Amino acid sequence: MKIAVLRLLILTLLSLTFISWGFYGHRKINRYAVYLLPPEMIGFYKKHIDYITQHAIDPDKRRYIVESEAVKHYIDLDHYPYQRELVFDSIPMRWQEAKDKFSQDTLMTYGVLPWNINWVHQRLTKAFQEKRPKKILSLSADLGHYIADAHVPLHTTENYNGQLSDQVGIHALWESRIPELEGEGYDLLLAKAYYINNPLEECWQIIQESHYLVDSVLHLEKVSTLEVGEARKYSMVKRGSVLSKNYSDFFVSEYSLKMSGMVEERMQLAIRRVAAFWFTAWINAGQPDISDLRINDRVLQRDSLKNDTVKKVKNRRKHE
Repeated sequence: MKIAVLRLLILTLLSLTFISWGFYGHRKINRYAVYLLPPEMIGFYKKHIDYITQHAIDPDKRRYIVESEAVKHYIDLDHYPYQRELVFDSIPMRWQEAKDKFSQDTLMTYGVLPWNINWVHQRLTKAFQEKRPKKILSLSADLGHYIADAHVPLHTTENYNGQLSDQVGIHALWESRIPELEGEGYDLLLAKAYYINNPLEECWQIIQESHYLVDSVLHLEKVSTLEVGEARKYSMVKRGSVLSKNYSDFFVSEYSLKMSGMVEERMQLAIRRVAAFWFTAWINAGQPDISDLRINDRVLQRDSLKNDTVKKVKNRRKHE
């Protein structure tokens, strides 16, 4: 019993070492995706852009209270035996075929991110067909979150936080610290949304791109550490009224420079793909007129209250 409790505690602590893309990144991705939508969609989405923005982080909040949520945010490709060039010949794209090959327990242990994006996309398509505005908004926000996660290399590896290579903390460094310091200078005014012919294939294309960057993400952090030195790698950073040890601005800048704009590029692609998946769901639903959809403000307020409850649960568990 003590071993089981200790193991659960370790897993919990590891899960708290990062929140994907940070609140800043997820909100920015969802918000900018709205501006890429066509005239038939942008009116509805712009009217509720604050909802789409604020609720971009809902899936991360649910991880603290919904046991099955965490596996939707990642896929540990390196668990599966493969040659790098043939990984996607080894793992079937379709869920049923993957279950038949590896078992559902295995898939649920090592992450279901690409399949989950496809499932949420199908649900959003149905919400458009049924013209259910609240569902459209909540599923759009969730879909944006999962697509953004898929653009992060560390969401495709068991070494997701550098814990296997003596680089613990690299997840928050890549996803949160870099965009928070440099994000205001990113070029996020992008081309309009496009139609995706095969959403499931697109999901796996994103995962493939991200996974191929894992080695660079890890290697360049080590190179940066050697060049900068441990003494200059960290500094005391103030967040609100809390002063804590974090990566120094100098180290973050050096690491980002070595990656040649990788974080900005992945964020740009995430924004374009989020808008494209929203647009594709609307097209596949038959292009319904959503310009006249109305939502009771009390319904949206109730959602905000639910989020506050989740935040309280999260904070309470942190201090238990």
